[in-house]
Amino acid sequence: MSSTGTRTRTVGEHRQQVQDLLAGWLAEVPVRTETLGLEQAAGRVLAGNVRAPRSLPPFDNSQMDGYAVRASDLTAVPSPASVQADTVQADTVQLLVAEPIPAGTAAPALAPGTAAPIMTGAMLPAGADAVIPIERAVPDSFYPATEHSGATVALPAGIAAGQFVRPAGSDIAEGRVALAAGTRLGAAHLGLLAGLGLDSVTVRGRFRVLLLSTGDEVVEPGKPLAPGQIHDANTTLLSVSLREAGAEVTHSRIVADRPGLFLEQLRDDLRGHPADLVLTSGGISKGAYEVVRQALSAGGAEFLSVAMQPGGPQGIGTVDGIPFLGFPGNPVSCLVSFEMFLRPALSALTGMPAPRREIQAKLADAAASPAGKLQIRRGRYMDGAVELVGGPGSHLIHALASSNALVQLPEDTEHAAAGSEVTVWLLD
Repeated sequence: MSSTGTRTRTVGEHRQQVQDLLAGWLAEVPVRTETLGLEQAAGRVLAGNVRAPRSLPPFDNSQMDGYAVRASDLTAVPSPASVQADTVQADTVQLLVAEPIPAGTAAPALAPGTAAPIMTGAMLPAGADAVIPIERAVPDSFYPATEHSGATVALPAGIAAGQFVRPAGSDIAEGRVALAAGTRLGAAHLGLLAGLGLDSVTVRGRFRVLLLSTGDEVVEPGKPLAPGQIHDANTTLLSVSLREAGAEVTHSRIVADRPGLFLEQLRDDLRGHPADLVLTSGGISKGAYEVVRQALSAGGAEFLSVAMQPGGPQGIGTVDGIPFLGFPGNPVSCLVSFEMFLRPALSALTGMPAPRREIQAKLADAAASPAGKLQIRRGRYMDGAVELVGGPGSHLIHALASSNALVQLPEDTEHAAAGSEVTVWLLD
């Protein structure tokens, strides 16, 4: 890449360039995987197809409490000697009550002319092919275990085979693909694996990021400030954002505003903490002390302007062959850059995180926007309307913390009237 941009890029162009950069890297590096317990795998991405090691359900079972029967026994009145003819109703069939079948036990075969009390989920006995709900039986409650011997039950005639039976494999058959590679694992997916008897799953390794914040004026939170210094918010903002996006921050630190030392520290960090991306905040504009730009512009990095406010200055390229992205130093610019460029690329390429939910909302108040730039404002969304929070300034962290949405005012919009529709990305 060249060391300077020849023109201002659109947001879409730069977003695609970021995705292409990371896609090229991921296509060349070996795929990393790890095997985790099911609960630890929540939110991770499945590394390969998982086939069902057994069928679900593994056996024919009852859909409800009732009587397991042979459907053929309910087409005519049976005539065992113990059944009294005067107890039989015209639309019912009297059957002898067999041994009850609780869930979790193997049942003996069902003899012709009998009905076995069966509980929800219990295995259907051999010979049975239908279940009659207890509510349709007369009596409509089960006999006590000590009194069912010789008892009869009246059941509705004309029942079809298969009624209220869950056939083996009706959920999924053994050998079928239960979950496809690339699935982001949530509770339902992991519950399925547990139901199949699996206690672990192989997932893709996390995307690894080396995170560096720059500036002699930047001090770690908790340490005292000298005149002209500020506490570093960017490392926390980006570290948490990356982790929420499913990435792993392999190492983070603040580096000094000296290009030679910066490059030396960066290479030391990469040797000790292998990464898929070097991500920096600050030091990429056109000032006299832009350490990232000074250290990397002679190599494989490009520094350019994107038609976006905040977050116009951007850096992109490679450092010793490893992908590099440089974000501006102001906290809001930094986070907006992550949301507009890196997060969508991670979502598209690694399956984590889920894309931000995009909706249309009505502006609560009028807003101005610079011509030719996509302005990203912070907002509070509720009930179809969005209220802008704070101004467009890139230093307004409190306004950012008070927001639940990013509001996009397009490049061709210099004035948006109250009530006009805008595109909103929900952050919650």
